Amino acid sequence: MDDTAIQAMRAWVLHPEIKSDRERRVPEVALAEAMALAAALPNLDLVGGAVVRLPKLHPGMLFGKGKIAEIKAQLHEAEVGLVLIDGPVSPVQQRNLEKEWGVKLLDRTGLILEIFSDRARTREGVLQVEMAALSYQRTRLVRAWTHLERQRGGLGFVGGPGETQIEADRRAIDDQLVRLKKQLGKVVKTRELHRAARAKVPFPVVALVGYTNAGKSTLFNRMTGASVMAEDMLFATLDPTMRGVELPSGKRVILSDTVGFISDLPTQLVAAFRATLEEVLGADLICHVRDIAHPNTEEQAEDVRAILKQLGVDPTVPQIELWNKIDALSPEARAAVETTAAREIGVLPVSALTGAGLDAFYDAIAGALDDERNSRTLTLTFDEARKRAWLHEQGVVESEVQGEGAFTISVRWTLRQEHQFRTL
Repeated sequence: MDDTAIQAMRAWVLHPEIKSDRERRVPEVALAEAMALAAALPNLDLVGGAVVRLPKLHPGMLFGKGKIAEIKAQLHEAEVGLVLIDGPVSPVQQRNLEKEWGVKLLDRTGLILEIFSDRARTREGVLQVEMAALSYQRTRLVRAWTHLERQRGGLGFVGGPGETQIEADRRAIDDQLVRLKKQLGKVVKTRELHRAARAKVPFPVVALVGYTNAGKSTLFNRMTGASVMAEDMLFATLDPTMRGVELPSGKRVILSDTVGFISDLPTQLVAAFRATLEEVLGADLICHVRDIAHPNTEEQAEDVRAILKQLGVDPTVPQIELWNKIDALSPEARAAVETTAAREIGVLPVSALTGAGLDAFYDAIAGALDDERNSRTLTLTFDEARKRAWLHEQGVVESEVQGEGAFTISVRWTLRQEHQFRTL
């Protein structure tokens, strides 16, 4: 959808709840999250939202006739121009509902794509969003819009009477995807050079991950003194940010703030943003920031863990779980959370807003990284130049002596780096 198509539109959010489904999330909480997503779009006048309970989904229209008529009256009365449906909507359903209600319509994937398009700032982020949007458009182009199934061009000498418009549009999208992949490849190579340069500095990388709006950017700003966008808004941070931080112990680390995860993240975006999230894949320590005051905090944590696994994060990389926003809890709830956290290994209650609990967090970072860095002495023959080059790229070499036919190299590395070395 063109950005101007949703400018200053009055919007309404619908969360379909299928009675036969047992949702993990309370429907009203899911609706609240969907409305928060909608609020993340600029110049959008969010006038209302509702949970729509259904006995079953209707293939052609999503909702039954009675419900469609009821919603139409509500939309007309509220002068709504854009309907956001918190869930998947097929191209046929989208076309039929837009025609019936006389509005623009976006499903959850389309909405998230719009937000990402608005928030992307770096060249890599912009390219990845464009690729994700094209992949999304391609699936809808193939399955919908019968008015595109007209013939055009061609004399019919090869392959039938000519090329249909839908085939031409699909080919145009494929050509654009190829161009974008080439551009993205160049950008990723540049990032790899930057990452290699950072690897030569023997500072471990600490990645902040978590559900969107969990407080990662607020924590990042407090730890680094940076001014990363930190608002009570979903997807406030889209592009990764790296900063050097000196812990109270004197240990220096590189802190990485990343895009927030979310349930039902479009598969196109998981794939497209894999390069951005490579900072997580290369981290020496992962800090999972949770909004412990959120009613769905456990479900959100499960979503984050699932996406980390989907990204291929090494399970041997140490993790710390931060139960953030304890300042938003009642005294009784806070006491209960702190008691529970004390019984868990690698769990710390904190408030990024007030700074409560951060001293213990800093100690935990230093402890986790120190525990994971070990000294080794290696002997590499001259024909093992690739392994020797890798050690230098990682910045783990403390000393090196060239002998007869071999190098004796002293390294200090993490368990993860040792594991990677063994697989070379």
